[in-house]
Amino acid sequence: MSVLELIVLGIALAMDAFAVTISNTFVFKKLTRKRSVLMPLFFGAFQGLMPLIGYFVGSLVSSVISQYAGIITFVILGFLGGKMIWDTVHENDDENAQEQTFTVSIVFFQAIATSIDALAVGVSFAALSVNIVEASSIIALTTALCCVVALIIGRRFGTMLGDRASMVGGIVLILIGLKSLFS
Repeated sequence: MSVLELIVLGIALAMDAFAVTISNTFVFKKLTRKRSVLMPLFFGAFQGLMPLIGYFVGSLVSSVISQYAGIITFVILGFLGGKMIWDTVHENDDENAQEQTFTVSIVFFQAIATSIDALAVGVSFAALSVNIVEASSIIALTTALCCVVALIIGRRFGTMLGDRASMVGGIVLILIGLKSLFS
């Protein structure tokens, strides 16, 4: 595969991470720059790591991965999105409600959920005899850059949406999960 083809593939694989990054900027209103950096780092790292794993595991478990990838993604993102919506709806019930905190565990599970498709790509790379180190590096870098762009976009739109941003973010996560479930 050419570098250009790998960049295009990296952009395609990064779209879920891009959308989740935007959603996170809506939901976590007090997201610091230091915490924001976790998204490009985690999403990029997992998008780069998963093809490596898929490449080396190869056809041993490819049918299992592809069979359950949508379900796993749906469960993780559906839970996180549902919790965001729940917290938004019930925020007014508790006058002392705290703002949601963006934690390493949240971004960790989001990174896994958004990179499962990259695992299957790694399996196909083995069949195509692709230079896996080059491919994984390009995919990781492309994803990280897409997430940086998503952070910028999300901050602008999050401000415009105001209090509805958490609801929109939760809905987006659930929709991404549903897309994964039915595709």
